[in-house]
Amino acid sequence: MYLENKVILLTGGTGSFGNKFVEIFLKEFNPKVIRVYSRDELKQLNMRNKFSDDKKLRFFIGDVRDKNRLHRAMKDVNIVVHAAALKQVPACEYNPIEAVKTNIEGAINIIDTAIENNVEKVIAISTDKAVHPINLYGATKLVAEKLFVQGNAYTGSGKTKFSCARYGNVVGSRGSVIPIFMEQRRNGKITITDKRMTRFWITLEQGVRFVLKCIDLMRGGEIFVPKIPSMKILDLADVVAPGCEVEKIGIRPGEKISEILITEEEAKHTKEMKGYFIIEPNFSFWVNKNYESGKPLKENFKYTSDNNDWWLTKEELEKMITS
Repeated sequence: MYLENKVILLTGGTGSFGNKFVEIFLKEFNPKVIRVYSRDELKQLNMRNKFSDDKKLRFFIGDVRDKNRLHRAMKDVNIVVHAAALKQVPACEYNPIEAVKTNIEGAINIIDTAIENNVEKVIAISTDKAVHPINLYGATKLVAEKLFVQGNAYTGSGKTKFSCARYGNVVGSRGSVIPIFMEQRRNGKITITDKRMTRFWITLEQGVRFVLKCIDLMRGGEIFVPKIPSMKILDLADVVAPGCEVEKIGIRPGEKISEILITEEEAKHTKEMKGYFIIEPNFSFWVNKNYESGKPLKENFKYTSDNNDWWLTKEELEKMITS
């Protein structure tokens, strides 16, 4: 398999995604080295201890804003998994320039250093917030997606390929509503911004396995979108905090009633595969026989959390939370 015996750089590697990625990769594949790149020395120490100082792990203190440090970290790397980002919507709204420096300028640094080091594949982790964004975090991720897709035009005769994996809310991740509900239920009352709200849901392990699949499949320029279930926020609250009083507090700035993973415009150049979609790039030279089995989408198709044909049952959500 392509992933065997590779040198991998994982930016933002000490986050929840990075920890799960390393766990799965060390268990199921045979990497030459995984380089964990992040700013937090304490999290690196904790991660080093968690994996018993595995000899295939290397820890690099660094920021994606620092191109020189990235250049050093990317030497002899085969695959870059770019998970580093400022992700908290309120923090990005209050610190907009910082969000731009990390999420956009950091993406530019990743692209430049990957090309300069002749990296084979770069996969960027994106989000449904990048689709028709209404907050700064989503806007920076939209720009980052555009940069990675169009980054393929900069490689020239080089071999570097860039793609994105875009998916929805991760169950139990930092900042998600589930940990908030779990904390609030102690007092017998939870807060909901709008009872009509729906969201896409995916587990951390599912997200990592999807990214691994994308790395194997990618040819450069695609945005991969998994088929994942939706759930109404009221049903979610009933599972996480049964019997609790529900207080409606109104939609917060930068929040949507429902999320979007594929727009009507994108659907025109998207193919449906088994278990996922591929948004193909609008390159004049794009002809990829790997996706010939894909099915074109219907006219006016859009993939949103409220028109999804796959809905989580309460039992399925309980299982996801437990896992």
